[in-house]
Amino acid sequence: MFHHISQDELTKSLRTDLVNGLASADAANRLAEHGHNELPEPEPKSWSHIVLAQFASPLIYILLAAAVIAWAMGHRSDAVVILVVVAINALIGAVQEGRAEHSMMALRKLSTLRVRVRRDGAEVRIEARELVPGDIVLLAAGDSVGADARLVEAASLECMEAALTGESVPVTKRTDVLPQDTPLAERASMVFAGTHVTAGRGVAIVVATGLHTEVGHIARITTGAHEPDTPLEQRLKQFGQWLGAAALLLFAFVVGLGVWRGIPFSEVFMVAISQMVSLVPEGLPVAMTIALAVGMTRMARAGVIVRRLAAVETLGSTSVICSDKTGTLTKNEMTVVRTESAEPQRMLEAAVLCNDAQVGIGDPTETALLVAAEKAGIDIAALRRQMPRVAEIPFDSGSKWMATQHPDRVAIKGAPEQVIALCHGDNTAALKLAEDMAAEALRVLAFAEIPNFSGALTPDAIRGRAHFLGFVGEMDPPRPEAGAAVAACVAAGVKAVMVTGDHKTTGLAIARSLGIAKPGDQAIDGAELEAMPEEELRERLPHVSVFARVHPAQKLRIVQAFQANGQVVAMTGDGVNDAPALAAADVGVAMGITGTDVAKGAAKIIITDDNFATIVRAIEQGRLVYRNLKKVVLFLFATSIDEVLLLLIAMACGYPLPLAAVQILWINLVTEGAVTVNLIMEPLEGDELKNPPIPKNEPLLTREMLSRMILMVATSTAVCFGFFHWRLGTGAPFALVQTETFTLVSVCQWFNVLNCRSATHSSFSMDVFRNRWIVIGLLLANILHWLVVYTEPMNRIFYTVPIPFADVILIGALASAVLWAEEIRKWFARRSIRLKQAVA
Repeated sequence: MFHHISQDELTKSLRTDLVNGLASADAANRLAEHGHNELPEPEPKSWSHIVLAQFASPLIYILLAAAVIAWAMGHRSDAVVILVVVAINALIGAVQEGRAEHSMMALRKLSTLRVRVRRDGAEVRIEARELVPGDIVLLAAGDSVGADARLVEAASLECMEAALTGESVPVTKRTDVLPQDTPLAERASMVFAGTHVTAGRGVAIVVATGLHTEVGHIARITTGAHEPDTPLEQRLKQFGQWLGAAALLLFAFVVGLGVWRGIPFSEVFMVAISQMVSLVPEGLPVAMTIALAVGMTRMARAGVIVRRLAAVETLGSTSVICSDKTGTLTKNEMTVVRTESAEPQRMLEAAVLCNDAQVGIGDPTETALLVAAEKAGIDIAALRRQMPRVAEIPFDSGSKWMATQHPDRVAIKGAPEQVIALCHGDNTAALKLAEDMAAEALRVLAFAEIPNFSGALTPDAIRGRAHFLGFVGEMDPPRPEAGAAVAACVAAGVKAVMVTGDHKTTGLAIARSLGIAKPGDQAIDGAELEAMPEEELRERLPHVSVFARVHPAQKLRIVQAFQANGQVVAMTGDGVNDAPALAAADVGVAMGITGTDVAKGAAKIIITDDNFATIVRAIEQGRLVYRNLKKVVLFLFATSIDEVLLLLIAMACGYPLPLAAVQILWINLVTEGAVTVNLIMEPLEGDELKNPPIPKNEPLLTREMLSRMILMVATSTAVCFGFFHWRLGTGAPFALVQTETFTLVSVCQWFNVLNCRSATHSSFSMDVFRNRWIVIGLLLANILHWLVVYTEPMNRIFYTVPIPFADVILIGALASAVLWAEEIRKWFARRSIRLKQAVA
């Protein structure tokens, strides 16, 4: 409790210096004494936990039960095979899941809170976890508070403490000494870890870190939090439950059919178990985990840090990007290119005094004003010494102006319409001039002053008393890659919308230059939006490409209006007041360079370079993740259903079983397992941004996927059953026929891996080495299958015999039929696409 202690007592007890801060050596000693400023995180899953988790599945329970039954019935080799296959499958799943878990933990560490402190007499930025008691922290609007601290300076400082106290409005802070029994919610001289600054600025002394903070007392609540399943994961679980029920029905049907056909119960029971296993895509949950992890890793390489797992899949469905202009679409390198003033000297003095930047350091809009003043011969340091700031009204995104009080004047700076509203006299001509400057794509700032001001500096004391000084027009050139990124959005069916603090005329001019605004598109400013009924806004949205002069609450309304129209919205933001819109958007995008800690905390992804083109790359990667996951779904079902049909047709026709139970298990858990997840690693095909956004409620199996699956299954089943029927008729030993059928089914699956790499691109036009994991998987699958067929111990376990080389060639040729069938379909698909493009 430090709210009741004076500043002098506090600095003495914590042995700190308000001006210079702690020395680095002293801070290091305190860090060793107090530990890092962080709350306990859930322990990473141990290797043993990950391995054991692989067995927590109804499918595995069924297999283990089957192994026990097989052992009891005397099929001990089958029981051993089942146990070995389950162990191999668990090992593969554990390795893959462990790598995914490690990747996600590494990516979480990329987004860490940083704070400003005084150390060794200089202002530096450090990670919040390095804070120690006695550190002098500097606070400004948008900062997250990294530790509990006692305020020693506060200028219009307000903090949002809802996360700690439940107070829903910002709390005004001050430096007063308070009674010792003051309740937590009323300790105005304290700032607390886990809260954030909404307005003003301040200086504070850290008094508690880590578990000793107020939020540390409730750490168990936060450490117990668990990120919910993504919508796609939920759909996968529901789909898996449906398949589980279907598998049980299949089991009953196969047992009944087998008994009716006179097949020994012990034999048909094991086959039925194996077929039930084949119908359930046990590799899908692991594939989902790895798909998201791989997507997060690839996005990190592209400059995108994913904070919410659901954002990876939502990016692929994004249909609208509402993007800030400055720094995202433009370079944020402001230059004064035009001034309009009857009193240029006084106006540039106001630009220096009503300015929080230093030359070359600070907001680009403000540093550009200092450069212009220097070029005009103003000695910035001397002027600021002569005219020290004695009071201020900080800039606010709602009012869009700021004012500073000096010994002989009040200087005012802000948006033209807002500053002119504070001035006396008729300024109609000035407003028209501002419009003309804005039409030249200039950011226009207005300046005013009140000479010889006395009294308290408040908005009411200024209104109607200010004297208008003039305008400054600044140019912020577009990023060179912005135009191409916008064009990629258009091709991808994604609508780009500019949200800017500029005048709507300026915004529309820049939007047209970038290709965001098409002929006939409109711009809406904050005042128009305020007066606009919701229904009208939703009707006009398809033709609006610029929102200008909007305040943060209106950004939230814009997001909600687009969502009400059925759009999936990505919204960018960097300020503390952008947090509600970022949280409400389907994909909240915070700026990594200019973004406040609060904005980053509310967002689902952070782009490290503040670049619009990076958002487009994130959408491309999101679509790739979803596309690759669909490839896995297609492969698993196509290669499961053909085995089921092969067995059912053979049993219905009165033939012996074409595959032994252990062979079916080997195919589903080892042959497939060696190549399934490898499809997740497929790189970009190049046309991800040439298709419309993915419908957010698209089913796992689309009509196109079903048609492809039917073709693959029909071809594979026809080839395998036809071969089995023909081979039985040749009088060949049944063990050889069954081994060759087993091999033919496996090789069909390998060809189907190549089929599933793309829905339109020919397998012959795709470099197989672009995805080295596919090559490794196919090589491993071939080696394992060779061991099963050509080594004597494996022959006994899997009921196989060596296959003559001539038959191997025949099997390869027949299995390739599934490839040729899909190649023909792909040719027609490409032809259809070309015809549609020609018509368009």
